[in-house]
Amino acid sequence: MAQSGGSDAEINSKIRAAEIAYLAQKLDLTPDEAQKFWPVYNQYTKEVEILIAERNNRATAAKENKTEARNSAPDQELKYDQRMLDIKNHYDKEFQKVLPANKAGSVFRSEREFRKVLLQQLKERQLRNVGGPGPRRFRN
Repeated sequence: MAQSGGSDAEINSKIRAAEIAYLAQKLDLTPDEAQKFWPVYNQYTKEVEILIAERNNRATAAKENKTEARNSAPDQELKYDQRMLDIKNHYDKEFQKVLPANKAGSVFRSEREFRKVLLQQLKERQLRNVGGPGPRRFRN
C-alpha cells in the first residue's frame, strides 16, 4: 500500500473512507439509521483498535524477553480472543438497539466482506507490481 504514494495516516484514512462507503452501501442505512449507527460503530472500531494496539505492544515487548513470551503467549492469545469476543458481543447488542435486526445482524459480516475485498485488491495490486520498484512494465 505504501507504493500508492502517501503516508500511513493517509492510507489508513483512505481505507477507513472505503470501509464506511462499503458498509453504508451493504447495510442500506436510512438517514435516521445512519445518524444512530455511525457513532456506535465509531466507538466499536475505537475499542477494537485499542485492543489491537495493546496486543501489538505486548508482542513487541515479548520479543525482547523471549522466555517470558514463550510462557505467556498461549494465555495472552486466549485473553485477546476473549476480549475481542466481549467487544463484539457488547456491540452486537448496541447495533440491535439502533438498527433493525436484519441490518444489525449484517454489520460484522459486512465488515468481514470488506476486509476480504480489501485483501483481494491488495493481492491483485502486488501481482501487477511484481518485480518491485523501478520502471513500470508496459501491459498489452
